[in-house]
Amino acid sequence: MKEQIVAKAYAQSLIELAEEAKVDAAKELTDLTALINKSNDLENVLFLDVFTVEEKETVLKEVLSKLGISSIVKNFISFLVNEKRIGILPLIFKEVIVIDDHNKGFLRGTIEGSDSELSAEFKAKMTNYLKDKLGLTTELTYVKNNDITAGYRVTVEDLQLDASLDNQLAKFKDSVLSE
Repeated sequence: MKEQIVAKAYAQSLIELAEEAKVDAAKELTDLTALINKSNDLENVLFLDVFTVEEKETVLKEVLSKLGISSIVKNFISFLVNEKRIGILPLIFKEVIVIDDHNKGFLRGTIEGSDSELSAEFKAKMTNYLKDKLGLTTELTYVKNNDITAGYRVTVEDLQLDASLDNQLAKFKDSVLSE
């Protein structure tokens, strides 16, 4: 939990600095994260403690310059390496994307259900409902969840709408047992 709070603070700071410098930090971190995910060697250098801070900095300097990363993001990544906090980069990246999405006026969320796929009609209805309720455009992705017997569970950040049969049965059970 502490790492999540720290990651959120770092992400907010990075976004604010990047906005002042007119830099798209979300895009730059997306490019860097994609490269790290493609290269096991780069991932090992950055996240394993076998390498010294100097070795990590040398590799990062070369990688970041080839990617055309701005000085704001370069300094931020260098700070994480020097403070031995590079391990929370994935959490920071996630928070940066969430903040960037908010700034652009939309949210990301998931719809979970037992079906192998979701009808476009239901997805459109849910997107419109969330836009009316939250005032922001929502980008929803569907995930099949074998733990759901029937119905759907929609999660957008900390909002969860659970219209699954399992949830309804649990509520019914609680109401019967509490009487």
